[in-house]
Amino acid sequence: MTTSPLMDVALLQGFAPYTLAGYAGFRGVIDADGAVPGRLKALFVAVAAIDRRYETLALRELSRGRDLGLTVKEAVAGLIVLSSLRGEGAALEFAGLIQIVFDAVDTPPAQPLATAADGEAVANFTAYFGTIPAPLQQLLRLSPPAADAYYLMRRGSIDANPLSPKHGELLLLAILAAGYSPMALTHVRGARNAGATDAEIAEAVLCAVPSAGIAAWMGVGAMLAPPDAQTP
Repeated sequence: MTTSPLMDVALLQGFAPYTLAGYAGFRGVIDADGAVPGRLKALFVAVAAIDRRYETLALRELSRGRDLGLTVKEAVAGLIVLSSLRGEGAALEFAGLIQIVFDAVDTPPAQPLATAADGEAVANFTAYFGTIPAPLQQLLRLSPPAADAYYLMRRGSIDANPLSPKHGELLLLAILAAGYSPMALTHVRGARNAGATDAEIAEAVLCAVPSAGIAAWMGVGAMLAPPDAQTP
């Protein structure tokens, strides 16, 4: 049984047994080891909660992840992804939670900032997307330094993430599902290309339910039709 405080709301206990039963079912999938380890799903829930600005939920879930064996290095994956996908405000909120949850954060020495070589961004975009998406084509045309910056942050979120590329993609998916973003389709493909099964993708998307409700699944679920069953 989930330990979510939602299950203890007396009004729901008295008036909404179906709602609580359904939520307990979702939490049963999210809280346990499954296709994705439970400690990583706790991280996914926490990061999705920060995306929705639910800091109390994020703190509780990050603490639960720690109790399940989540490391500081793994938690930093959430900080990296939030920095690029949701910006400074969300990232700083999550950085503060990491300091609260993990008593002794062993911070490595600062590294020199990476740079992008000429043509590196174009090559990366083409390799990842298959073709350069229109927004990135315009960024390359109008502000090449910003295109390099986009590439560096994208690389940090996936290729240089403390998690595996597969779990980095799944973390991105949890955030995008929480925001009902059409960008989720790109990262469904990215997760599959990184070796994720559809069961793993489904569990990552369900990690958005505590902060974004069942609509989070409805926004992404149709994207999980087997590739050979999808309309071109």
